[in-house]
Amino acid sequence: MVAEPGGPDDQKPQSDEARSAFSQPAGVGRSAPPSDDDHPTSEFSLPSGLTPEPQGPASGSGTGSASGSDTIGSAFAPPRTYDARNSPPAFTPAHGIPMIRLTKEAPWQDRMRTMLRMPVADRPAPEPVQRHDDAGPAVPRVLDLTLRIGELLLAGGEGAEDVEAAMFAVTRSYGLDRCEPTVTFTLLSISHQPSLVEDPVTASRTVRRRGTDYTRLAAVFRLIDDITTEEGEISLEEAYRRLAEIRRNRHPYPGWVLTLAAGGLAGAASVLVGGGPVVFLIAALGAMLGDRLAWLCAGRGLPEFYQFVVAAMPPAAMGVALTLTHWSDVRPSAVITGGLFALLPGRALVAGVQDGLTGYYITASARLLEVMYFFIAIVAGVLLALYGGLQLGAELDPEARFITHDRPVVQILASMVLTLAFAILLQQERATVLAVTLNGGVAWVIYGAMARTGGLSAVAATAAAAGLVGLFGQLFSRYRYTSSLPFITAAIGPLLPGSATYFGLLGVAQNELDRGLASLSTAVATALAIAIGVNLGSEISRLFMRVPGAVGGANRRAAKRTRGF
Repeated sequence: MVAEPGGPDDQKPQSDEARSAFSQPAGVGRSAPPSDDDHPTSEFSLPSGLTPEPQGPASGSGTGSASGSDTIGSAFAPPRTYDARNSPPAFTPAHGIPMIRLTKEAPWQDRMRTMLRMPVADRPAPEPVQRHDDAGPAVPRVLDLTLRIGELLLAGGEGAEDVEAAMFAVTRSYGLDRCEPTVTFTLLSISHQPSLVEDPVTASRTVRRRGTDYTRLAAVFRLIDDITTEEGEISLEEAYRRLAEIRRNRHPYPGWVLTLAAGGLAGAASVLVGGGPVVFLIAALGAMLGDRLAWLCAGRGLPEFYQFVVAAMPPAAMGVALTLTHWSDVRPSAVITGGLFALLPGRALVAGVQDGLTGYYITASARLLEVMYFFIAIVAGVLLALYGGLQLGAELDPEARFITHDRPVVQILASMVLTLAFAILLQQERATVLAVTLNGGVAWVIYGAMARTGGLSAVAATAAAAGLVGLFGQLFSRYRYTSSLPFITAAIGPLLPGSATYFGLLGVAQNELDRGLASLSTAVATALAIAIGVNLGSEISRLFMRVPGAVGGANRRAAKRTRGF
């Protein structure tokens, strides 16, 4: 008798060989699923609830999926139009890809500037100079130190590219790779990305107060030079201590010396344009009075615009008073011109044009806007005095041009005195005053030889003399491993367009707009020639230095390389 299917014979238990050793015994309930903590998933895995987008045919038409637009694909999946067999080959030059190495013989300014002008992918890995513990550098403290150093440099009038180079040098010396500093007119920021999968760290700092102290600027450059050299070990604590000492240091010259320097600058400028001893004293007195009034306004919290308006009025008022007294041996125009020399913002103008030429257009626009406001303030102060003098019957002659080519020795000495007084006003170190004074004298000799003796254009002669100032300034700065500003800014003082500015303002005050605007245009062109000449001289000086570029003689990269598009 054959047993029916499903009968009692089919219910007999299976043998041990037929049952898996890992199967759950009968009568034991199902256990809870394992938690995610015990079995973590990959961070690159597809989240639950999402289905991968189905791949279409090789042609990429997308007909293999009816709802391909409703699904979300993985970000790491290749696109459907990609074909590994038909992909374009990677191009490698026959001579290979050159390895970038920076020569350590070059100053850190040139090395870091070269790094900034390289693409991010071409920059070599940092070679830490300063030691740190096994845990690595303290990223927040390094970034904070870098921002504090950049703040002092930017507040002291340094160019945006030089500030970024200094910040880049500090971070690389402490071993931080993939750092990107950014500098604008009042804001500094720096971003550090530890790796491709870690979150970046970004810090910023705002520059709310600016002041001119080139002694402090030189001290900051020495600190950066010590940080970037391998001979000395500068820890973060030591760098913070030295930075605090730099901030606490007093200015090298007291206030009364600065007032005398302002008077000496105005007096020397008046002699430079044809004045005598009496004109020197009157111009110096007017400039010192304006300087004291400006200090009084600054103590009351007035903005710099009104300080310039007040400082420009006493020299112009003294020139008008001399015209009313009808002194035949005194040139009132020389007195007013000397006062303008002491107020023209040559430092801010050079920095603004330099930032524009190196590609920092936002910072350059802000600096040039500041220069425009200062110039408008000077115009307002002088015009108020000139209008008052015209109402009182003062006869100011715009045709009384200066005759200055008959006293070359006096003019050279006056230019050197002007440069010396300008250097004191900029709070320069005493060790650099002699070099910058000689640089200013050489600049005036070049200008006089080209414009007065050679009969060339005054604007072209100014540009040539300013270029020589920039060349010598860069060479001096490389010799002393410091900033070039202390050797350049004061030396351009004798080249400032004081006389053209005065005659332009006088034409406007006398309702002769054509003559006044033409003279003011000459003043603007001269100022731009000074700034462009200084930058060009600085760039030419680097052509004679060892290029810290790639192995094999790679050319020095410019800030930006375009071909009309």
